[in-house]
Amino acid sequence: MATTLLLDRPSWDLCLDANGSIALASEPYSQVQSVASACRLFRGDAYYQQSIGIPYFEQVLGQFQPIQVVKAFLVEAALSVPGVTAATAVLSDVTDRRLTGQIQFTTRTGVQVASI
Repeated sequence: MATTLLLDRPSWDLCLDANGSIALASEPYSQVQSVASACRLFRGDAYYQQSIGIPYFEQVLGQFQPIQVVKAFLVEAALSVPGVTAATAVLSDVTDRRLTGQIQFTTRTGVQVASI
């Protein structure tokens, strides 16, 4: 079972548990959080793995890409998370240059989840 540091949803920062220790998240939420983190990662921002992440600056932001290209980048990022076997990007709205939606994915244990 994979665990990760629990991140506060609004601030995407570490949070504490009831004992004042750094909180942990376990599956399936740890995978939900990892998928969301992978989809937020700009290529070149991971200090020790510069090649991972979505090429937001190079190919997404400020470009007139078909929505299918953006979906493909998001699915590829979701599939990079250990234990994720299938993923679909469901984009629901673009308002004021803000894209919203969710990544729906299936884990190796068959659990179907929607990311945050």
